[in-house]
Amino acid sequence: FAGLGDQQQIPQSPAALPPGTDCSTRTGHAFFPVGDGIRLIVAEWITYLREEKLWGNNDPLFPATRISHDESMQFQVTGIDRKHWRNATPIRKIFRKAFTDAGLPYFNPHSFRNTLVRLGQQVCQTPEQFKAWSQNLGHEKVLTTFLSYGNVECQRQGEIIRDLATPRQNIPPDIKALLKVFASEMRD
Repeated sequence: FAGLGDQQQIPQSPAALPPGTDCSTRTGHAFFPVGDGIRLIVAEWITYLREEKLWGNNDPLFPATRISHDESMQFQVTGIDRKHWRNATPIRKIFRKAFTDAGLPYFNPHSFRNTLVRLGQQVCQTPEQFKAWSQNLGHEKVLTTFLSYGNVECQRQGEIIRDLATPRQNIPPDIKALLKVFASEMRD
């Protein structure tokens, strides 16, 4: 992993990814434009891993908890380990505790992907931009993003349909490009 400097990239060696990771997620990903506050938190974490723990590109960005025995042979947390979580259960527990401690309702880790897709739906202006957004999520095909995460809330759906009833003076040329992307995805 690298710090989030000007490039705002989080490249990781494929060796640092868990076994079974899809090849489309094996490249460096840009940090989504979610605000400097969040970017700085991640940058501080990366700095901690690099400078305090002396970890590098082959180490997990979000590593498993190290568990060992205390004097009475009871399990205890003793830090972080240079390996991936075996499953998402411990991560969910960490999220649940963090949200509870902050006085917030629980959101599972995967809900952040849903949030990123919704943000992409709002900020992406062209099919190419949304395809890049989709690939940055690790999806090889943009239809995966649309079909798995692209739900439109009922209220928003109504707003969109009402807006479509308003005649447009200028139809963007990207509509043709969007149709080509969909047609291509449907053939594959």
